[in-house]
Amino acid sequence: MNDFNKNILSTTRPPIIEVLEWLDEVQLSRRAKLLDVSQAAPSTPPPLNMRKYLSELIIKDNSVHFYGPVLGRKDLRIAFRDHLKSFYSSNLIDFHNVAITSGCNQAFGATISTLAKESDEIILPIPWYFNHKMWLDIFGIKAIPLPNNKNLTPCIKLAEHLITEKTKAIVLVTPNNPTGKIYPKSLIHKFFKLCVKRNIQLIVDETYKDFGPNQSPPHDLFTKKAWEDNYTLLYSFSKVFHLTGHRVGAVATSKTRLIEMEKFLDSSTICPSQIGQLAALYGLNELSNWVSNQRNKINLKRDELIKCFKPLQKKGWKLSGLGAYFAYLEHPFDIDSKSLSKLILEKLAILVVPGSLFYDKDNTDGDSFIRIAFANISVKEIKTLFKRLESFQP
Repeated sequence: MNDFNKNILSTTRPPIIEVLEWLDEVQLSRRAKLLDVSQAAPSTPPPLNMRKYLSELIIKDNSVHFYGPVLGRKDLRIAFRDHLKSFYSSNLIDFHNVAITSGCNQAFGATISTLAKESDEIILPIPWYFNHKMWLDIFGIKAIPLPNNKNLTPCIKLAEHLITEKTKAIVLVTPNNPTGKIYPKSLIHKFFKLCVKRNIQLIVDETYKDFGPNQSPPHDLFTKKAWEDNYTLLYSFSKVFHLTGHRVGAVATSKTRLIEMEKFLDSSTICPSQIGQLAALYGLNELSNWVSNQRNKINLKRDELIKCFKPLQKKGWKLSGLGAYFAYLEHPFDIDSKSLSKLILEKLAILVVPGSLFYDKDNTDGDSFIRIAFANISVKEIKTLFKRLESFQP
């Protein structure tokens, strides 16, 4: 494999692909229906009125089949800017601060491309979102693991000690993937102050901001006069409007950074999907009540999960994190999380993601955990899932 890029070889395979392959390797119990809680993706399509609107556009509007602006459609950028200004109560966000990307992962990659070069460092709290780590590996950038406190929030004091002359950014994901933890406003503010002090960028991935138990802003960073000097927001329309297959994300950052990001975006996808962007625009303009209803459904599922978890708690399980799409469970067994997850699939027909896949392969801290994307399944299926786990022994 001498002709392969060493950076691509250094990163792991995508964890979701790995666990889905277990379905071909493991002999499932025929008595039980598969409950797939591995991937954080809506299990239902967008609402019918959106789909009808898009189907008409495909036939009547020829422009949706052609290239669009690299940084996204003007109407969607304006709508997203207005959404941010309203949600964060800020008048300091300009049209030229926002761009549309082909998913939130691309927004992350484009941002990193403007910040760091090979051998530079980016601080990622662990457990980390694996696609962020994979991007850094591919770029040849060193991911510096930042351990969490016991309450699953990243340690600000340790972060300060980890910053070196090579550090270019700290990345936070809130609500967090994989733990579900929602970071306090005060903690995000402390990280912002640290980044300002050390002249590095704070990148906050807010893909799941629409699914918190309440809809108060997660921070007030957009109200700071010089926010764009040290803060970048990443966002996804995929989860909120059920558009995962259309790949539509967004970024808010400085005007000068967007000019540089445009080079990366033009050389990768040229422009975001026109259909996906128009779906996101329709969602912002027409689906506020529908989104609220979806959020209420997820909150009901979360409440049901808390009830159903109580019998497991008596058996030594811990509900370490819960929020947005995720439950992060600590198991009581003397077995690594990957082996345990395969046994759970084989014996219970439940597909979960082992906690070890959110860490470096030489870090065993994740072996006590599994991630459940509970938003994918119904309240009834949540009851079934925990009833199966209640009787489980490796």
